Order: sequence, then C-alpha cells, then structure tokens
Amino acid sequence: MNTFFSLILVLHILVALGVIGLVLVQHGKGADMGAAFGSGSSGSLFGATGSANFLSRTTAVLAAIFFITSLSLAYIESNKPKVTGSVMQDAVDSQSVPAPAAAGSDKAPGLTDSGGPIDSGSKAKEIPK
Repeated sequence: MNTFFSLILVLHILVALGVIGLVLVQHGKGADMGAAFGSGSSGSLFGATGSANFLSRTTAVLAAIFFITSLSLAYIESNKPKVTGSVMQDAVDSQSVPAPAAAGSDKAPGLTDSGGPIDSGSKAKEIPK
C-alpha cells in the first residue's frame, strides 16, 4: 500500500507542475485581440485558435487528473489502520545526569548536608487566585 501511495503522490506532483506550466503558457482573453491587428499569432504551431483549444483541453484533462489523485490520496490516508497508544510510547527513557559539583565543594550547590534544598526560613510568595 505504501508503494501505491508513493506512485500516486509522484503522479500528483507531476500533474500539479504540468497544470502550473500550462496555465503560465496560455494567453489571456485579451491576447486574441492582437491577432486581428497582425501580431503574428496566426502563424503559430497550432494556428490562430488551435493553440488555445489544445492548451485549454490539456489543462482541463490535467486538472481532472489532479482532482482524482487528490481524492485518492485522501482516501488512502483516511483508511489507514488506527494505532492505539501514545506518541511517546516508544520514546527512549533518558537517564538523569547528576548536576556538576561546585568548585571547592563535594556537594551540589543549593543543597544541605541531608541532600534537601536550602530553606531560607521564608515562605514562597503565593500567587493570588
């Protein structure tokens, strides 16, 4: 199923690039007015109106393929089996690293001889609720 998804995704990207290219190559509606005054568009590869019909039909076909691949990618992704559990389920438990000792002392700074935090005798400021 993963190979099928990858193939559709590659086709989807290629069709998207094709649609972008064809839209950029096409002339706007106002470009046909220049042919009436001799701009030379009638001497093009497909004729005066042939290029417009060919490019617009090709764009429509590629747009339909783009639509179909979009729906198929969404369908494939929505029908994946649901995995139960946590995202962090397979995370590696890191071991705690002891804090570096203070210079000239064999114990960590801010600790008493019993290993607990130093109590300055004052209560911590309470946050009003």
